[in-house]
Amino acid sequence: MNAGHRDRFDLALTTSSAEAATHYVEGLDLLLEQSFGSEARLEDAIAADEGFALPHISLAYLRMGIADGSDRVVANRARELARNATARERAHVEAIWLFVHGHGTRARTAMHAHLDRFPRDAMILRAVNRLYTLGCSGAGVKDFPSVYFPLLKSLAPSYGDDWAFLSHYAFAHHEVGLFSEALALAERSLAQRPTSGHAAHSIAHAHFEQGNAGSGSDFLGGWLQSYDRRSPFNVHLSWHQALFELALGRYDEAVELYREAIGPTVEQRDPGTLADSASLMWRMRLYGRAEPALDTGLIRDQAEVAIDTPGPAFRDAHAALAFAATGDMASIKRMKQRLNRQAEAGEALHRDMTLPLVDGIAHFTAGDYTAAIACLEPVMPQLVRIGGSHAQREVFEDTLVEALVRGGHYPRAMAALEERLARRPSVRDRFWLARVKAEAGDADSAHALLEDVARNWQLADPDSPEAGALNDLMAAVAV
Repeated sequence: MNAGHRDRFDLALTTSSAEAATHYVEGLDLLLEQSFGSEARLEDAIAADEGFALPHISLAYLRMGIADGSDRVVANRARELARNATARERAHVEAIWLFVHGHGTRARTAMHAHLDRFPRDAMILRAVNRLYTLGCSGAGVKDFPSVYFPLLKSLAPSYGDDWAFLSHYAFAHHEVGLFSEALALAERSLAQRPTSGHAAHSIAHAHFEQGNAGSGSDFLGGWLQSYDRRSPFNVHLSWHQALFELALGRYDEAVELYREAIGPTVEQRDPGTLADSASLMWRMRLYGRAEPALDTGLIRDQAEVAIDTPGPAFRDAHAALAFAATGDMASIKRMKQRLNRQAEAGEALHRDMTLPLVDGIAHFTAGDYTAAIACLEPVMPQLVRIGGSHAQREVFEDTLVEALVRGGHYPRAMAALEERLARRPSVRDRFWLARVKAEAGDADSAHALLEDVARNWQLADPDSPEAGALNDLMAAVAV
């Protein structure tokens, strides 16, 4: 029954309970800003009106990926209840039901069709964002930014200056290289909703993509002080802060963030945070060429679900990082067997992308850099197919560049680094370029680069492996 209740976007809600409607609207806003408390508000809405379908399906969305399967149970209940709801709510529930049940291509089609009819259904807009970034191949798209950005642009007139839309629009901008525009949109969103983790996330991305590690660290480090650490998104935002610290050469700060906010614990090994913990651990190994003092066994346990259970390519590629870093080649072998079966069954993404990435990571770990390059280099131009943001995918670019350097392929390493530096400034890329120049015999160019790196890393940890490598290389070039 609809008693005239509407959500914040002026869409009708099929509930006779004012209390249920209020809790749902509050829960939806917390979900859109990715803050703690959304699940409790949605449960309150269900307690006030158990027959109200929308809080059920939003709750299923929040629980996606939990190993106990409760997301599908709740989604099924929402689908039953939606039979008595409006056409908009029925289509809303069906689109998210398809997503929860793993029907990526059908979910994408349903979501786009729904937004054509109901452009102000912000929950579906949020789901589209997650569908693409979770693994765009599952949505039947090879280059999701080129699809996602026009979609958001077409919806912009329907939302005006709404803070929730602006944070999504900012994300769409930085994924197509419009970084200044993304930052402006995200800052407008955060000004309206200062607690929005989604807006803070896009601000962090804009700083990262422009090479503004100092500004990014200052902003995000300060903003996180008031963010509820119970929010699952705290892990990912802390990961972004750790990337800023690594870019500034501050290993100790990155390790502390890993221990305090990012890494899995004995009590909490949410597979949804695998990409953050595995990629940060891998970056620290890659940059420092030394094992950080982290409990990598817990990361390996976090990745275990990927051995035999099909999932997004994005998850599988990060699971390979976790297995390789812990020397668990048996798990990589089993995961490859599963991926090969899927490839043989017609899943082109695993054949073209996931398997080469997994093989490349395994070869890199074994020190066979030529083999690693042969696997990784061909897939880099289409890396967006695995999903995630550019900041998340960059760990695989880093692995290829380091393989080129360690393998002595200096002209190719130089070209890759110069292409990256043309996109954005990076102290670490300049350090890597200096390593290549030195190895290639261009001591003068290497020395100039190293002096610039030393100036920019004045506040870096002096006893970090990377700082030691910088000092050693400066001494060698001087000689």
